Amino acid sequence: MNVDSKVNILMVDDQPAKLLSYEVILSELGENLIKATSASEALNVLLKNDVAVVLMDVSMPELDGFELADVIRQHPRFQKTAIIFISGVHLTDSDKIQGYRSGAVDYISVPVVPEVLRAKISIFVELHRKTRMLESLNNQLEQRVAERTDELRHREEQFRTRAKLLDLATEAIMERSIGGEILFWNAGAENLYGWRREEIIGKDVHSVLRTIFPVARAEIETALRDGRVWHGNLLQKKKDGSDVIVACRKIMNQEGDAVLEVNRDITAQLHAEEALRETEKLAAMGRVAGIIAHEINNPLAAITNIFFLIRNHPSLDDEARHCAAMAEQELQRVAHITRQTLSFYRESKTPIAVMLTELLDDVVGLQERQLQTSHIRLRKRYFTPGLVHGFPVELRQVFLNLIGNAIQAMPNGGELRLSVRESCDWQLMRRGVSVSIVDTGLGINPQDSGKLFEPFFSTKSTKGTGLGLWISKGIVQKYEGRISFRSFRTKDGCSTCFRVFLPSSAAFNLIGNNASEVTSPGIEITPNGYGAAMQHA
Repeated sequence: MNVDSKVNILMVDDQPAKLLSYEVILSELGENLIKATSASEALNVLLKNDVAVVLMDVSMPELDGFELADVIRQHPRFQKTAIIFISGVHLTDSDKIQGYRSGAVDYISVPVVPEVLRAKISIFVELHRKTRMLESLNNQLEQRVAERTDELRHREEQFRTRAKLLDLATEAIMERSIGGEILFWNAGAENLYGWRREEIIGKDVHSVLRTIFPVARAEIETALRDGRVWHGNLLQKKKDGSDVIVACRKIMNQEGDAVLEVNRDITAQLHAEEALRETEKLAAMGRVAGIIAHEINNPLAAITNIFFLIRNHPSLDDEARHCAAMAEQELQRVAHITRQTLSFYRESKTPIAVMLTELLDDVVGLQERQLQTSHIRLRKRYFTPGLVHGFPVELRQVFLNLIGNAIQAMPNGGELRLSVRESCDWQLMRRGVSVSIVDTGLGINPQDSGKLFEPFFSTKSTKGTGLGLWISKGIVQKYEGRISFRSFRTKDGCSTCFRVFLPSSAAFNLIGNNASEVTSPGIEITPNGYGAAMQHA
């Protein structure tokens, strides 16, 4: 209902002449005037129309005005409808009280003063009109509230659905305020950083993660405020203190009060790329070394023949012959190193017979200078030649890595023990050859034991790529073998043993059960050999 809408005024009287007079008086109000000559007719009109004011006579034949007012008030729709009584007789105060109890809002006495009647009726008409307008506005407001509530509920459902989808993402997705406080933290972020959602919400993300930015942080914030997406690599720390490198993308919301960040762990990827670069570098160096060794090999043969002739020349005395013999021995050593270098880069296309003892001696020969400078004593016990079928370059890489690790574990000197023997691996249920490399170095921390053969894990800080043992394990498994280790501490120090088991080929008859022992100069051989640690290695 608007301001210009007409309202209904019901006039009830059993005398048509009075109804006509009321109609003439109230016609100036411009409202809809409805006449009823009986109580039943009045009730019928009320049920079919929205009536603003009921103007009724107190004295009527069927039901008097008081009784009709009681009936009207009993209906829920008409409990607030304005009722004005017109009485042609003088009413006592008790009659007026009864009328008010019946629902009357006012009394008009006969003779009716037109101005008074119009004034009173107009007041209740306007009151009714404004009440209906308020009800209409209230209904519209309730409808808008309901629509807004439905919209918010729908958005909340969408937000929950998106949050669930974000939780399924493997990337770390977070929302933070401009000040840095975490507002949202998905399951991917929990898995990456180790911080649970309830532990980090409300905290400054970059303080907790100790973020190191590639550029000034103010420059990043400026780019975000300008509406641009920023992306770059960040160095951060997990809950356990370990470093993680993430590829980060940031964008600010339209309101400018929050930033969405999506971080992806690229630590392994960068390490793999670095390891690949190092491998390519080493491979290039190896190719160069092979070319140089090949070029050196030809003049070495000529020089060796010349020294043979010089050593047997009749003009030399004994002292000169002795010096020539020493020079010839050193030259032969150079030739041996050259052949070893070439053998590293000449891989066969099919498996061949490999004697592990000779292969270990070649590897130790390459490490001889490092053994001397680190004051490491070498002790070898070969109970069998250790014949297996395989590729020499792959096996040489395994033992070069294990022996190199053992040497690096003894920076202040120690003892390196090598053992080759026939054995049976009960876990694989196969017979074969086991090679043990034992060092008396720093040992392996128990917390690192479970991760030792994982890719990119290294105990050498930034010096190692963390791929050596992982590659070695893969090579040994290719041979259907097994690599294991033990590290234990005693009151005299630490001992670490790496054991490589390789199944023997049935085509070879392993020869010799007598152990041969080789010790580097200056080593004292104990009666019990290597002690309990080595015997059970």
